[in-house]
Amino acid sequence: MHDHQHPAPSAPADSATVWTCPMHPQIRRPGPGACPICGMALEPVAPTSDDAPNPELVDFTRRLWIATALTIPLLILSMGTDMTGIHLVSPALSPWIQLLLTAPIVLWTGAPFFQRGWTSILTGRLNMFTLIALGVGAAFLYSLVATFVPQVFPPTFRTMHGTVPVYYEAAGVVVTLVLLGQVLELRARAATGKAIRALLNLAPKTARRITADGEEEIPLAEVHVGDHLRVRPGESVPVDGVVIEGRSPVDESMLTGEPAPVAKQPGEPVTGGTLNTTGSLAIEARAVGADTVLSRIVHLVGEAQRSRAPIQSVADRISGWFVPLVVAIAAATFAVWLLAGPEPRIGHALLNAVAVLVIACPCALGLATPMSIMVATGSGARAGVLVKNAEALQGLESVDTLVIDKTGTLTLGKPRLVAIETANGVEANTLLALAAAVEAQSEHPLAQAIVLAARERGLSIPAIEDFQSHTGAGVSARADGRKIAIGNAALLHQLGADTAPLEAQADAQRGGGAGVMFVALDGALAGMLAVADPVRAEAAPALAALHGEGLRIVMLTGDNPATAGAVARAVGGIDEVHAELKPEDKARIVGELKAAGHRVAMAGDGVNDAPALAAADVGLAMGTGTDVAIESAGITLTKGDLSAIVRARRLATATMRNIRQNLLFSFLFNGIGIPIAAGVLYPVAGILLSPMLAGAAMALSSLAVVTNALRLARARL
Repeated sequence: MHDHQHPAPSAPADSATVWTCPMHPQIRRPGPGACPICGMALEPVAPTSDDAPNPELVDFTRRLWIATALTIPLLILSMGTDMTGIHLVSPALSPWIQLLLTAPIVLWTGAPFFQRGWTSILTGRLNMFTLIALGVGAAFLYSLVATFVPQVFPPTFRTMHGTVPVYYEAAGVVVTLVLLGQVLELRARAATGKAIRALLNLAPKTARRITADGEEEIPLAEVHVGDHLRVRPGESVPVDGVVIEGRSPVDESMLTGEPAPVAKQPGEPVTGGTLNTTGSLAIEARAVGADTVLSRIVHLVGEAQRSRAPIQSVADRISGWFVPLVVAIAAATFAVWLLAGPEPRIGHALLNAVAVLVIACPCALGLATPMSIMVATGSGARAGVLVKNAEALQGLESVDTLVIDKTGTLTLGKPRLVAIETANGVEANTLLALAAAVEAQSEHPLAQAIVLAARERGLSIPAIEDFQSHTGAGVSARADGRKIAIGNAALLHQLGADTAPLEAQADAQRGGGAGVMFVALDGALAGMLAVADPVRAEAAPALAALHGEGLRIVMLTGDNPATAGAVARAVGGIDEVHAELKPEDKARIVGELKAAGHRVAMAGDGVNDAPALAAADVGLAMGTGTDVAIESAGITLTKGDLSAIVRARRLATATMRNIRQNLLFSFLFNGIGIPIAAGVLYPVAGILLSPMLAGAAMALSSLAVVTNALRLARARL
C-alpha cells in the first residue's frame, strides 16, 4: 500500500524500483514491503504503463485463498456445535482439530501481520497491525494453553462436558477477514494509478523516422532531438516537436480537456501523446524521453499524489495517541468483564478485548486523506489541471480573491493586426507591405503582428536600407525608394506629417484596447495600423463562473490604463483593475490583499508574474507561459485555458469535501464501534460484538474510505 533520461514518457528510471508509503512519503525502499511507520503495504513511487499487479496483492491473494479454505471447516466445526448443539466430533477431540486448522491460518497466512505488529513495538510506532497482532495473538495463545494444559484453569472455566472453551475460530476468522480487507483495499488503491497509466499509454511505443532512403519504424527509445518523424492519420504524436510539413487537426484533449481538435501547419508545435486526426504530418523532434510535456506531467502528478495536505495533520495527531489509547481500552475491557461480567468471565473478557483491538484498526483514518489526493491529482491531470502539491489543492478551495494577469492570461499574448486605415490615396496592401518591411527588423510583439499579417495576406515584403530606431517613438527606413516611418503621433509630427485626419479612428481603436501606429511615406501621412492582443474566447464565461462562486476578481497588468480598462470591459466580471505595474508591484498588491485577510490565488504566465505567483496563497500558472512562472506556481493549467481555473476550483472543492467525508466516517466508525465492541450495550440490550464481526467491520471501513475516494474520478469538473 498503504535519473537518467529514458525512452518512454514516464517517471525517472529509478522510480520504477523505488517503493513508498502513501501515508508516509518519506519512506523509500528498493522493493515492495511494509511501511515501518504505519505498517501498510508500500507501492511504486510512480506507476508505469505496465499494469502488472502489485506483488503484495499477489501474495496476499494467495494467502487469502488458503486462509478461506481452512476457515470454512473451522467455522463449521466450532460455530455449528454452538448453534445446533450437535457435536460433529467429540468435545475432547474438537480443540485439537481446530488447532490443526487454525495454526496455518495464524502462523503462515497471518505472518505478515505479526511481523508488522512486532516491528511497530520495536520501533515504538504503534499502528493498526499492533492491534491486530495483539488481538489475534491473545485469542490464539489462550486457546493453545486451554488445549495443551487445560488443568491450569479452575473448574469454573469448564463447560458441561468438562472441557475448557477455546477461541481458535476467533483468531482464524479475524486473520482471514483482515486479509480480505487488505486484498480489497490493494485492488481499489490500484485504481488510483489508472489516470497516470492512461497518460503514459497515450504515447506510442514506436515512431516512424524519415531518412534519406524513406521511412523506418523505430522504438521510441531511439528517437533523438532533431530527428524528422512521420505521423500518419489516426496515430499519436510520438514526441514533442514542430510541424515541418503537412496540415492536420490534432486532438489535444489530453492537455486541455477540450475535445475540439486544433489545426496544425508548418511552424506550429505539437505535443507527444496528442492524436493526429485526418492529415499526414512530418515533424522535427524537439524534446524526447523525460523532457517531453507528457513525461513532466506524469512526474508532476506522481509527486502531487505523494504530497500531504495540511488537513492530514489532523489524522496524524490523532494517530499518535490513538493506538495506545485503544490498547488501554482493551485492557480495561478485559479487566471489567473478568471482574464483573457473566460466566464464563474469562471467555467474555478475552473476546470483548480482542473485538476492541480489531475493530479499532486506524487504517480508515490513515487512508482518508492520501487516497483522495491520489485520485484527485490523477483526475486533474486528465482535465488539464496539474497539481504540484496537495497544499495548493487545499488552499484553492478556501480562496476568496483571484488576482489575474492580463497579457497571456486574459488575452492570448499574441498581438494581431485588427485594423488598417489609409490616407492620401495609399492602398491598404501597399501600406501593410511597406510597414512590414520596416517592422521585420524589430522583435517587438506589435511589430511581429504586422509582419505576420502581411505574410498571411501573401504580400511581397521589399528589402530595406537605412533602418533607424527612434527610442520611444518608432522606427524608419527606406524601401522601394521611399522613406517610411512607423510610430506614434510625435514621430510623425517631427517628420512634418499631420495625423489629425486619423486621430478619431485612432482614439476609437485605443478605446477598444488596441495599440495604434501611424505610418508616413515620404513625410506625408499614409495610414494607421491598429494591433490588439485578442481576449481569450473562454475568458468571459470563466470569470463569470468564478464570480458566481463568490470570488473577487482583481486584474493586474503592466499595460496602460486605457488598454487595461478595455480588456476589463470586454471580459466582464473584473472587480478591480491595476495598470502600469512592475513585477514587484504585482507581488506587493498580492501581499496587501493577504494582509487585509483575503485568501489569494494568482493566475499568470510571464517572468514578471513569478514574484506574485510565489507570494499568493495559491499560484496558478498558465501552461503556455514561462518555465519560471510554472515553477513558482502550485497548480499549472496545461494549455493556458482560463476555463481550467474553473475546473481547478471545482476539483479542489470536490477533493476537500471528499476528504472531510472520509475523516468524518473514520471518526464516527471508531467512536461508535469501540464502545460497542467493549460491550457497553450488553447491560441494556444484551448485545455483544464478536471478534469476527469486528474484523468484518474493520475491513469494510477501510474499503468504504477507498471507494469514496474513487468517486472523485467521476466528479464533474
